[in-house]
Amino acid sequence: MDWVRSSGAWATRARRSPGHERSTVLMIGKSTLAATLAWWVGHDLMHATSAAFAPFSAVLIMNATIYRSVWQALRYTAAVAAGVAVQGALKFLIGSELFAFPLVAVIALAIGQWAALGEQRTQVATAAFFAFSTYTTASTTGDQAAQLGQIVLLVLIGCVLGLIVNLGIAPPLRYRSAEQGIQVLGHEVATLLDDMAEGLREGDVRAERTQAWILAGERAQRSVAQARTGLSMAEDSLPLNPRRLLPAHRGYLTFGRYRQVLVSMERSVFQLASLNRSLDQWQETESTYSYTPVLQAYADFLAALRDIAQVLSALDTDTLTDQAAEASTLAGTAQERLQDVLKAARTAGLPLADPSRPYGVLVVEATRLMEEFQYTCDALQTTATG
Repeated sequence: MDWVRSSGAWATRARRSPGHERSTVLMIGKSTLAATLAWWVGHDLMHATSAAFAPFSAVLIMNATIYRSVWQALRYTAAVAAGVAVQGALKFLIGSELFAFPLVAVIALAIGQWAALGEQRTQVATAAFFAFSTYTTASTTGDQAAQLGQIVLLVLIGCVLGLIVNLGIAPPLRYRSAEQGIQVLGHEVATLLDDMAEGLREGDVRAERTQAWILAGERAQRSVAQARTGLSMAEDSLPLNPRRLLPAHRGYLTFGRYRQVLVSMERSVFQLASLNRSLDQWQETESTYSYTPVLQAYADFLAALRDIAQVLSALDTDTLTDQAAEASTLAGTAQERLQDVLKAARTAGLPLADPSRPYGVLVVEATRLMEEFQYTCDALQTTATG
């Protein structure tokens, strides 16, 4: 019953709004259509012995972007052609006896190491093995050659039909994946900063708490990698895609605006990791000095940075100008909170110059963190007006 309920909820999300669920449903539908057409051509029209190559090829090259689908088709066709060529050459040289199979495997697997074939490298051996099987069942040399040629033809038919379906039915234009990656990253950073601000306001820098912050920082670093993947997919969705020519999409096709923001956010995440390591060492190096006023000011500073991250977590191309202005205003507030940290440190007479005490390091970390967030806000402002 749980599976039924979750499936129903998944289907509802796919129906009501764009997103991962709807994209998945669309890709399944397009793959099914392409595979059916390829099977009909290979089995019903051509009466091919290895008709399954056509639908398999159609599904294999169906990708999230037209650009990647084309590359997959070229690499897959090249891999299959290489595998078939290996079998064909060895057949004419030494026949199709059992001792020929190891040679086919060795040569095909060696060719499969060619980096230019990308993730389709394993298909060289697969095609060679299927070709070997086809060769051994054919009765005459002419039939054997025809069967090998038919395999390559079926692959070409499947790839072409897959590309036609992917291009002709809602070709994917994933410009939103760029901002979605930044949204997820912004949410991770905002959650981390919120918890850090709460902990410092309470004076809670126990090892358990700081270790949790370090783990949260590692999750944010993984989100950086995911955001880069989303940005790459958004950029790859443009070439060869006719939808980019429609007026409704022309305002979303420049992704340099997000790359600059992502680079600055990545540095902010790195700086947060450094800050968390310093806080984790706090209780190990300092147990006698009164630092409550500084922690309070630090908490307010981190809360101000959290507000900036929350703006990024809701990043939207349609409202980018307003969000950039809001982030700039919040950056000004964060700069004021940073000055409060410095003032609290001076008032408390903290030994900032003593390398054996944690205070100087924490103040330096706060300054660097502010620089990265300020740069992020400046980058966002530049992309909004650029």
